[in-house]
Amino acid sequence: MELDHTSQLIAACRRGDELAIEQLVRQYETGVFRLALSVLDDPVEANEAAQDAFISALNALERYQDHSTFKAWLYTITLNTCRSRLRKRRTVEKLRQTLIGIFRVQSQKQASPEDAAIQNEKDAALWKAIQSMDEKHRLPLVLRYYHDLPTAEIAHILNVNEGTIHSRLHNGRERLRLALEPLTGVEK
Repeated sequence: MELDHTSQLIAACRRGDELAIEQLVRQYETGVFRLALSVLDDPVEANEAAQDAFISALNALERYQDHSTFKAWLYTITLNTCRSRLRKRRTVEKLRQTLIGIFRVQSQKQASPEDAAIQNEKDAALWKAIQSMDEKHRLPLVLRYYHDLPTAEIAHILNVNEGTIHSRLHNGRERLRLALEPLTGVEK
């Protein structure tokens, strides 16, 4: 049913229906912004990247084919827009701040200041482990566990085989486990 609604919106957007364009943007704007923010860690730049991604997507809408979900296609455009911005900045430091901010929000749900301090230490260690990874392992982890995308969509977004994503996720989790072993006290 959801797929049919999106297909109908896309068809209306292709005909130039401004209301349909607005509805399509509203339907995906939060996810696109969150993805841009998780990559760029600058709300203003993420907002600009999200707008650029929507403009690019709407301009390329005639080339969209139903062989992938619209969400995966749109996230691919968003990710490419963000990568372009990162190349221009020549830094990944902003991504670090986003992940720390994400984990800080999660850690605020703790029951006591001591728990929050412990969680902040764990978050910093997790970020350090994620930051030490190359992009090919870091991006699948972010897309899978922060954006809750299935591996098939991640494979489409990153333009690699689904088996490769499974492998990268497995390797990434293993790297995180090894890096965080001293904090958890759990050894394999």
